[in-house]
Amino acid sequence: MGKVISKVEILKALKEVYDPEIPLDIVNLGLVRRIIIQDGNVEIVLTLTTPNCPLENLITKSIIGKLKEKLGDISEISIKFDFSQPWNTEMISEEGKEKLRTLGWKV
Repeated sequence: MGKVISKVEILKALKEVYDPEIPLDIVNLGLVRRIIIQDGNVEIVLTLTTPNCPLENLITKSIIGKLKEKLGDISEISIKFDFSQPWNTEMISEEGKEKLRTLGWKV
């Protein structure tokens, strides 16, 4: 059996996955809703900035690629989407808002 993967390690890897339209990672952007780790499998529950985001497949592939690159011990990675609460700029972390402000964004 491989080493146990933690949510902290997964979040660290996901901070290297950026939204293609907003210059910010998906963690600080507030897109990651839940991380479920069970028996070497990882399920990531996300929202997107819009429910019909045309970049959904690109973001999904980026997440899977980054997790495999950084944490190769994952047996299975599944990505699910939850749009029960629409995304808004209040979901951006303070760290994320500061990064965007330095780029001239008004958040």
